[in-house]
Amino acid sequence: MAMQDGAQDNSNEDLADDPHVKVSRLPPLPKPLDPIVAQLFDDTRKRGGHILNLHKTNGHAPKLSRAKRPFTYALRNECDTPRIYREIAICRTAINVDCPYELRHHRPFVLQAGLSEAQFEALADWRAHADKFEPAQRAVLAYVDELTLEKGAVTDATFAELAGHFTAQEIVEITYNSTSYYASGLYMKALGIQPDAPHKKAAPGKF
Repeated sequence: MAMQDGAQDNSNEDLADDPHVKVSRLPPLPKPLDPIVAQLFDDTRKRGGHILNLHKTNGHAPKLSRAKRPFTYALRNECDTPRIYREIAICRTAINVDCPYELRHHRPFVLQAGLSEAQFEALADWRAHADKFEPAQRAVLAYVDELTLEKGAVTDATFAELAGHFTAQEIVEITYNSTSYYASGLYMKALGIQPDAPHKKAAPGKF
């Protein structure tokens, strides 16, 4: 049936909001939703986020998803390291693990944290555009590269440069952010999580 003049086709958006559609290599979530999953979804909405395909995929393991939620919340809200450095670490990690899904959702966060559009575009080949980044930003990028591309074999020189800009606590926080999102990138790729609809945004957390 043809739409009336002025009407909009919201079928794709409605489908994106349906928790029971197939969004990965796994089957759709069963009906009704597990009570744990329903509660997690409500919490995500209360914190200003949409229900992403990642959340729907995680919903196949409700207890593990619930157990991981406080840690993910802490990474975004309870670190002392300025958000820009944590988001730089996450975005460079997403590039290194080749996970567009992760990079897409953290692009607005790193920009909101203070990275410029030009800097974001330069992240993929940051050494060729090192002049675009401040010394502390370059230290994070170099550290993340060795952490994620060299299987954690960070050189003394790279670590010393990082330690010249950040405290021990901040180094641990940066490391947790990078390694956690590296693992998430592998998870997203292995399970074939499909891209979210353009209007879907992750909960922003504290800036």
